[in-house]
Amino acid sequence: MSILERINGHEDMLALNKDEREELCREIRSFLVDSISKTGGHLASNLGVVELSVAIETVYNTNVDRLVFDVGHQSYVHKLLTGRQADFSGLRQYGGMAGFPKPSESITDAFVAGHASSSVSIALGMARARTLMGEKYDVITVIGDGAATGGMCYEGLNDAAVSKEPIVIILNDNEMSIAPNVGGFAQHLARLRTKKSYLGMKLRYKNKMSRNKLTRGIYRITRNIKERLKRMLLPTTIFDNMGLTYLGPVDGNDTEKMISLLRLAKEMKEPVLIHVHTTKGKGYAPAEKNPSRFHGIGKFEPATGASIGQKTPTFSGSFGETMVSLGAENPKLCAITAAMPEGTAVNKFMAAYPERTFDVGIAEEHAMSMAGGLAKQGMIPVIALYSTFLQRSFDMILQDIAMLHLHVVIAVDRAGLVGEDGETHHGVFDVGFLRQAPGMTVLCPASLAEQQDMLKWAVRVYDGPVAIRYPRGGNRGYDASAWQETCSISEDGLLATHRSGGDVVLVTYGVMLNNVLEAADLLQEKGISAAVVRLLTVAPLPVDALAEAVGSTGHVVIIEETCTGSGIKEELAWELEQRLPECRIDGIDLGKQFITHGDLKSLYKHYGLDGKSIADFVEEARRVEK
Repeated sequence: MSILERINGHEDMLALNKDEREELCREIRSFLVDSISKTGGHLASNLGVVELSVAIETVYNTNVDRLVFDVGHQSYVHKLLTGRQADFSGLRQYGGMAGFPKPSESITDAFVAGHASSSVSIALGMARARTLMGEKYDVITVIGDGAATGGMCYEGLNDAAVSKEPIVIILNDNEMSIAPNVGGFAQHLARLRTKKSYLGMKLRYKNKMSRNKLTRGIYRITRNIKERLKRMLLPTTIFDNMGLTYLGPVDGNDTEKMISLLRLAKEMKEPVLIHVHTTKGKGYAPAEKNPSRFHGIGKFEPATGASIGQKTPTFSGSFGETMVSLGAENPKLCAITAAMPEGTAVNKFMAAYPERTFDVGIAEEHAMSMAGGLAKQGMIPVIALYSTFLQRSFDMILQDIAMLHLHVVIAVDRAGLVGEDGETHHGVFDVGFLRQAPGMTVLCPASLAEQQDMLKWAVRVYDGPVAIRYPRGGNRGYDASAWQETCSISEDGLLATHRSGGDVVLVTYGVMLNNVLEAADLLQEKGISAAVVRLLTVAPLPVDALAEAVGSTGHVVIIEETCTGSGIKEELAWELEQRLPECRIDGIDLGKQFITHGDLKSLYKHYGLDGKSIADFVEEARRVEK
């Protein structure tokens, strides 16, 4: 039996010696490469935190102690070491283990972690709850340097420093140096800060001087003197200046050093930040060479790292290519992304026009307000964000874009269900909040060709705020370029009729069209004639045109890939009822719950949005009506 197979939690970790821990790290890397090659997932980030994770699970008991990840894509090793090895065959699969921490899955998962920069705030809340409730457990958070580009991280750090709550913050620096070493003196300081004898002496002095009021006062005076001298003579970091005890930088891929340092930090009983350097993709050559590609990857060949499956054109790629062509004709066009240049394909525009491309890091609020400033002064900013991350910038959309009716184009990538990343990443709320912004136009292409036309119109013709929402992946059957359809766009909003029918009108938008067309075919086989009408815009709603298209048909079903209350169903139904009081109006959406992870086919079926489920719904509704 391998060492990994014997590990089911903290007690098993404590039983290991140094050599066994080294072997365990090798086994974990081999397991991750083999397992993720079959399921897909986040590989490079997890390979980088193997030693760090082994150290954390050795020093802390995560059944009791609270370990908060930021972001949770680096939690696979934690899951392996807390009894979930057998579940990895179903990683990110429908009905299987989630790819992010999930408290309902294990008590060792302290919190959901799918969005960045919030972990320090969450951990501080847990630490304060511990104090207020008189309980005893440790609170640790692991935050990546990418997540540390988000402003919320510093709000949490600032509060943590003044709180004096015992909390250990591990800054996992695997791509950039937050506090760079400058010269030999700084390197000496780094060694001194992480030396066991130095930290032990510091801890013993603190404990000895905490015995009574007089010695505590002396300790505060001597500490203040030491801090002032250090700032005068030695290089300091932003974390020192905040008032956090800063340790590092240290090699996060050295298990024994990390165990020693974590134990000392645990004993300090104060806010401590440990700055660790790790190598993303460590131990697997393809991932070390190209960590971005292996950050989130589909199935691949373990021996070579080559992806399995044929690449097809995607909406993201189509967006990037169209942006490049538009950039050539208009020097005022610029692009903004929030730490996702490759995911959103802004990197294509970046390569062609680097001076007009801005990657602001994980700072969606800043990105949106900056877009407002650019637009106010005459530029045409296109800001590309995943739908799930766009949620952070709602206030800025209202205050800094819509209120002045600025010409800002929002490319809403990963709209609708995204699949295996699950609850934290599905783009099922943007329709609801974008439509609340007065003057906002929201376009919904159903194909790559339509997306390109809409983007060109949004940049060349429109002069106000406009969002174009499109899904992950590529065409799903319907291809406007092959249908010989001509659908122009106007500010009033238009709709397209894809097939006629006298029994029921199926109304939808975006790529949900494909499932609805399948449903219409199935209904036709059962003798039910269904018209299919697609909205090209969901803001404004083309209500009058839709009412005319419905005509004397007595039944309308609105189908959309959003959660209940976050789509158009309620408003559209109300508007149609005013115009067609005798018409029956039903709706199908994803429901009120958060949506689980899994492949799209399984999710559509589970939530009643695949072709058969839609057809069954319509057939049952007509049967009940009769």
